[in-house]
Amino acid sequence: MTKTALNSPSPWSANLMAQNLIEHLLRLKGRHIIAIAGAPGSGKSTLSEYLAIALNQRSPGSAAIVPMDGFHFDDAVLHARGMHARKGAPFTFDVGGMAALFRRLKENTEDEIAVPVFDRSLEISRAGGRLIANTTPLLLVEGNYLLLNQPPWTLLRPFFGLGVFLSVPVAELERRLVQRWIDHGLDPAAARKRANDNDLENAKLIAGHSAPADFTLTE
Repeated sequence: MTKTALNSPSPWSANLMAQNLIEHLLRLKGRHIIAIAGAPGSGKSTLSEYLAIALNQRSPGSAAIVPMDGFHFDDAVLHARGMHARKGAPFTFDVGGMAALFRRLKENTEDEIAVPVFDRSLEISRAGGRLIANTTPLLLVEGNYLLLNQPPWTLLRPFFGLGVFLSVPVAELERRLVQRWIDHGLDPAAARKRANDNDLENAKLIAGHSAPADFTLTE
């Protein structure tokens, strides 16, 4: 199988299923929205970036990333609703807004479409943070709940041409998530509490209630 040469090492470069996925995507014709789902800390962003680079090296201009995090409810909304401690849970996203965007992306009748991007340094979504050209056939949409088999998330399913799920053991997810919060400035005890009280609860929901994917990847 042809290996994809990247500018920096990636844990996915030696993953056979990831390479199979790349070959499959390159064979697709027309526009396709690819759902890349998995628990917090499962590596969705890393995989999406790897796939985008690999696909664009093999077929320039063929892939772009559309992150789901741009549809976070603002902190002001979450505080007003008493939901801020659960930020990142399924009910803290604008799913209807996602469905409207995915419809536009799938219909592909505009020259370009602006999509929101979440700015982690400001903890806020920036409308129009990225532009998707109508000449880009493969859109890599990454997010925790894209394959969640519960309403309103099931509204998104008809827009996806392919579903990819990242499967990571709970113990490894916990390790990554605790380190993530430490890197954000929390002390180890607070980081562990934050990971267990919210992130891992969301991870269990995703593991137990997601629809079957076309490709399931493990690192």
